[in-house]
Amino acid sequence: MALRMITRRLESKLQPMFSSASLLHSHATSFGFKEVREEEKSQMVGNVFTSVASTYDLMNDLMSGGLHRLWKDRLVSKLHPFPGMKHLDVAGGTGDVAFRILEDINSTRHRVMQDATQDYLHEETRIYICDINPNMLNVGKKRAIERGLGDNKALIWVEGNAESLKFEDNSMDGYTIAFGIRNVTHIEKVLAEAYRVLRRGGRFLCLELSHVDTPIFKELYDYYSFSVIPAMGELVAGDRESYQYLVESIRRFPAQEKFASMIADAGFQKVEYENLVGGVVAIHSGLKL
Repeated sequence: MALRMITRRLESKLQPMFSSASLLHSHATSFGFKEVREEEKSQMVGNVFTSVASTYDLMNDLMSGGLHRLWKDRLVSKLHPFPGMKHLDVAGGTGDVAFRILEDINSTRHRVMQDATQDYLHEETRIYICDINPNMLNVGKKRAIERGLGDNKALIWVEGNAESLKFEDNSMDGYTIAFGIRNVTHIEKVLAEAYRVLRRGGRFLCLELSHVDTPIFKELYDYYSFSVIPAMGELVAGDRESYQYLVESIRRFPAQEKFASMIADAGFQKVEYENLVGGVVAIHSGLKL
């Protein structure tokens, strides 16, 4: 009964927001369930991640029961990293995805080191970790040092905006963004930039919290999201509001099919997605051909 009441309250909040979305003027966007001016959103999101940076990894473990680690492993397995690749990981400040890519590449390099015909082994691997928030980048750099990767030239930390990347056209073999595209102001601009910087044959991969369709599971998920996660954020990180934004932003993000069509509209081909844990998260992929 309590679950149904929470679900009904959530639906009553969402319905007027989505029905009025077409009426928003061109300079308005969403910040969770709130309507804000576009120029305000990036600062508000920045404040969220500045607030949670120091407890980001711990909260990810608590909220997902450690599953986020398996989700990121799955993301990297779809990338098929190779020695000498130039890769861009966007919104990857803590280094979680980048470290996995580098580990995979080093493993590949070790397996085929004896094969002198593999010219790509002599190419220099470059993994660019791009994040708009310097505090998140600082967390990643600290983690790199703790892993003995502080001086590793393959890892390059870049402060930058996903909507206006500072990288050249056709310069990257791969592009990943994990739990980041939901927080941008213009998803279309991020997808266009991803397409621009990728080389022909380059792969786009996005891991993001998504939408659950199974009714009973959805009720449980809504209860956990709106009743447990904000309380957990307040208890562990001393910040309820940031985690309230987190769960609200998930509900405002496009559903799996809609997001797939947006990726295709950006020019990517062979677009597909894989639901994990019943759609709690989804991995979308596309190729620039």
